[in-house]
Amino acid sequence: MTTTAARAAVTKDPTTAGPDVIIVQQTLVPPDGHTKFVDQMVGMDNPAVVHRFFSWKRAIVSRYDVFHAHWPELTIRGATPLRRFMRRRYMDAFLLRARLTRTPIVRHLHNVEPHEPGSAAERRSLRRFDKATDVYIRLNPTTVPPTDRPVVTALHGHYRKAYAAHPLPEPQPGRVVYFGIIRPYKGVDRLATVFSELDGDDLSLRIVGSPSTGQREMVEAHCARDPRITALLRYVSDAELVDEVGRAELVVLPYNEMHNSGAILAAMSLSRPVLAPRTPANTALSEEVGPGWILEYDGDLTADVIRDALHTVRTGERSDEPDLSERDWDHVGRIIEGAYRQAIARAARRR
Repeated sequence: MTTTAARAAVTKDPTTAGPDVIIVQQTLVPPDGHTKFVDQMVGMDNPAVVHRFFSWKRAIVSRYDVFHAHWPELTIRGATPLRRFMRRRYMDAFLLRARLTRTPIVRHLHNVEPHEPGSAAERRSLRRFDKATDVYIRLNPTTVPPTDRPVVTALHGHYRKAYAAHPLPEPQPGRVVYFGIIRPYKGVDRLATVFSELDGDDLSLRIVGSPSTGQREMVEAHCARDPRITALLRYVSDAELVDEVGRAELVVLPYNEMHNSGAILAAMSLSRPVLAPRTPANTALSEEVGPGWILEYDGDLTADVIRDALHTVRTGERSDEPDLSERDWDHVGRIIEGAYRQAIARAARRR
């Protein structure tokens, strides 16, 4: 689908279709005490929407008005081939149920493609899922949906309300912070390598987050080689995250692939400047929040890029805080409700 076609498919005005209160079956699991996208979804102050958490049994046999998918590939992955096979069959059973009952399917486009590619069987299942989808919700206006179904833009909401309960420390000069799940595509190895090329005992790199397989050993090796690099390698509480990110003079998110990032919104919510690769999504966000908050770089991350970014943070002009006025979750929630009602109306026309 071309970008022009994608823009033409955008629906700005929500319909009024559906019941007064919409019951939504999410593919999200319940909140676990760490602020995540699920907390924002279920925390929206919208009495017209009731959320249910995921299991394949609920998706297949329970009653609800809309099925809302996030990262659908995660619902069919598993630790063993048998488990993956069975979960793909669960998806097939759900799609049959959705077709027979005309249950509308809404899919949130968090990523253009899964970060970790799946098998050919998984890709076939996801294509069937996209074929059955009624409405897409994208987190930024640069995302092109995989099919020609209608698409609604609902910007990723901020985390200011969630983090406001915790004290925000002052930034420490020279402190560079990476935070978030540590996976190979997020470029933490490259960040630590080029940071060590920087001179100055007044500089430090703090790496915070839960590592995927093999990443803990990599980070610990960097910490052993350069005493200016320290790490907290686990999931952190909201209070710990606010403290760790709050102490950053500069947050660096050197992802090899970057489209939508909850981490960059978390940093903006805490008013900490971010260095990140230049992408259409990051450029659009930079224009939205105002100059000086998102510093983009081209090509590979280098020591010079980090040094120049620190200089810009210290000498450049920026507002007291990023402009996140379009990312209030109550506002976002009303847009998402509109997407649900549009999907309900579309499914009703198939009868």
